[in-house]
Amino acid sequence: MPWLKLLHIASLVIWCGSLLYLPALLSYSLQLRKDAGFAQGSPPMPRFFYISVATPAALIAIFSGTALFLLHGLMGGWLAFKLAAVVAMVAAHGSCGWLILRLEMGIYKGVKTASILALLLALAGILSVLGFVLAKPLDWS
Repeated sequence: MPWLKLLHIASLVIWCGSLLYLPALLSYSLQLRKDAGFAQGSPPMPRFFYISVATPAALIAIFSGTALFLLHGLMGGWLAFKLAAVVAMVAAHGSCGWLILRLEMGIYKGVKTASILALLLALAGILSVLGFVLAKPLDWS
């Protein structure tokens, strides 16, 4: 059981870091593509990072968290709020993927604003999850 909890925490740290890094990477990639003009050959770093780091970490965090809650039989009011915050993190993750596709298609309008909104959504989800986990010992029932 401690290994499952360690796996969950480690993957969550990587996923949260990725959610904070992806909007900055998107903004940088947007600037590179705008500066390149007609030569749209900027490196595919956002897609690589999204597929090889952020998404696997998200899946491991979600599956290990689900296994922890099923094995421990954890229930309570805090769990519903925590899961809602995780949904916000998943929405931020999905919006970063959508923005990567827009960049690759050459649609630059609104990418900077949307990446800031994705960052704010990720921050809200991360801080909420942290708050609910730390408040869990108060037994919300």
